[in-house]
Formats: sequence, C-alpha cells, structure tokens
Amino acid sequence: MVFKINISHKGKAIKFETDNEEILGLTIGSEVDGKLISADLEGYVLTLTGTSDIAGFPGLPDLKGPTLKRVILKPGIGMHDGREGVRLRKTVRGNEVSTDTAQINLSVKKEGSKKFEEMIKPKEAKK
Repeated sequence: MVFKINISHKGKAIKFETDNEEILGLTIGSEVDGKLISADLEGYVLTLTGTSDIAGFPGLPDLKGPTLKRVILKPGIGMHDGREGVRLRKTVRGNEVSTDTAQINLSVKKEGSKKFEEMIKPKEAKK
C-alpha cells in the first residue's frame, strides 16, 4: 500500500510517497521519526495531524481504531456547513493508520540537519 504523505512547516509543504509498513498503527496526534518517511528527513520529528482513506473519508482524532463509523458531527473536522447550530451524521474513519489509509498529513515539530526550505523544489517557469 502506497501512502501519499504531505508534510507542512511554516506555510510550506512537501509531498512524498512511501510504502513503509512501520507507519501502520500510528494514531493522529502521535510523533513520527522523519526517517520512516524519507532519508532526506533524517533527524526530523513530525506530528501526525490527519488522515484520509481511499474513499476520501477523513480520520477523526476522537474515534479509536481504523474502522468506518457514522457519527453525528458539528462543524469542524469531517464536516463543513455554514449554517449555525447544524449537526449532521457523517461517515468518518478512526484515528489509526491502516491499509485503507491513502493520505497522511504531518507537520514538523523539530527540524533535522537539512533545512525544510532546502527540500522544496522551485517551481518551473511557464513558457
């Protein structure tokens, strides 16, 4: 299973893809060593901030395990509705990374020896 990984730091983001199975079982809010993701992230400490599964359902930090559940939500994670006081039943996935997880969002807690800005590739100019 290939995971799409988004790592953000101070308004900048880097995308990686990995099939490392050591990521399985991690939960939202836990700390991750950067070398699990890529050799470029040696020395980095990352925080897992969110997930999405193969169908696009978001991971909910309060829901334990990797299962799908239909829960009643107010606006916030997993639900966006502009009306005030609305609560809706939505399908969400638990907080654990599983084989059904497609995307993992991480944020940098501690930088390693290589600066984050150095890893960002410059955009190519349009012709």
